[in-house]
Amino acid sequence: MSYHNPLTPPRKSATFDDHTLAEIRRAAATGIYDIRGAGTKRKVPHFDDLLFLGASISRYPLEGYREKCDTTVVLGSRFAKKPITLKTPITIAGMSFGALSGNAKEALGRGATLAGTSTTTGDGGMTDEERGHSQTLVYQYLPSRYGMNPKDLRRADAIEVVVGQGAKPGGGGMLLGQKISDRVAHMRNLPKGIDQRSACRHPDWTGPDDLEIKIMELREITDWEKPIYVKVGGARPYYDTALAVKAGADVVVLDGMQGGTAATQDVFIENVGMPTLACIRPAVQALQDLGMHRKVQLIISGGIRSGADVAKALALGADAVAIGTAALVAIGDNDPRWEEEYQKLGTTAGAYDDWHEGKDPAGITTQDPELSKRLDPIVAGRRLANYLKVMTLEAQTIARACGKNHLHNLEPEDLCALTMEAAAMAQIPLAGTNWYPGKGGY
Repeated sequence: MSYHNPLTPPRKSATFDDHTLAEIRRAAATGIYDIRGAGTKRKVPHFDDLLFLGASISRYPLEGYREKCDTTVVLGSRFAKKPITLKTPITIAGMSFGALSGNAKEALGRGATLAGTSTTTGDGGMTDEERGHSQTLVYQYLPSRYGMNPKDLRRADAIEVVVGQGAKPGGGGMLLGQKISDRVAHMRNLPKGIDQRSACRHPDWTGPDDLEIKIMELREITDWEKPIYVKVGGARPYYDTALAVKAGADVVVLDGMQGGTAATQDVFIENVGMPTLACIRPAVQALQDLGMHRKVQLIISGGIRSGADVAKALALGADAVAIGTAALVAIGDNDPRWEEEYQKLGTTAGAYDDWHEGKDPAGITTQDPELSKRLDPIVAGRRLANYLKVMTLEAQTIARACGKNHLHNLEPEDLCALTMEAAAMAQIPLAGTNWYPGKGGY
């Protein structure tokens, strides 16, 4: 006979928590895996676990608003005839027309141009609106080849060969049928209303030697003018960075698991890849071992939210960062003004991630013409530009406090770690010590 003490409240399992129980029941009822957008929702070590060591007596700070702190970055100077010069090291990551509405893509182009930075096409090809409103546009070359043509390769300012994405390293993309409008179907040369799933690997190469041939082909198509990026998901950053450099990349883009996606399996988002913080130092080490640090630029993405995150990524050795989810929030994604409609969809502002369904009340992750009208691309572009400006100013403020007259002069020595995990991943001493796990000594 069992006895339960009424003074002791019922105790739930940490392993079988409410979300896990609900997912088991959903899987049992439907027989299909869960698909969603956005990035990982589990807590992993991140930039919040690092702090800057501002200047005092042993370091000399710069006077804010009077002494210059440069933020410019040049991308693609290794081989390209026309490398890209940006006013800020904060770029807009690839998000496709199809995943996003036309108005959203236009807003991203407008905002990036106002801020003096670049935006990126994403899967599915280049739209005239995006090209027209983006001063600097990076064209993504993906396994799907959706919308790819030599004309648009030449219209771009740089080409990003996408090998992997942080939310799903080793997995292909998804754009479900409910978002395949007439225009999206035409651009991708596929049937309207039918799920479009991108391949997980490029059809014309099987390894780094073939990648080198493809990069050479892209250079010849574009007369060696355009910088060639190679984007990889955060899984084996040391070797992937080294192989991308060996294949001839001008720029390596490294996307950690906090990076978002339009749609993929939830099990991918939460269980494949490494935290962004764990990816940076191995990639930088690969560049240093090859004598290519700062010669081949490193762009970090996946969970960048503030100027502090930007400064920390650059201090760890990156040349620039890319933002995706944060940019969507800036232009109006998950805005509480649409809370009543989010509630009707069974969610709430700040948690909405069913981007694949095409019902976004904010008009951003949808192809519904009525919903898309809700997003004013001019107003949204200004909001994005404001956000980018604030992030840049925040990063400058931190750099000045550390005595640096350029964001690229920030260095690991300017940082300390709050947790053992962050110290080990970033190879940054634990606060109050000169040691991190794996360093040896005390």
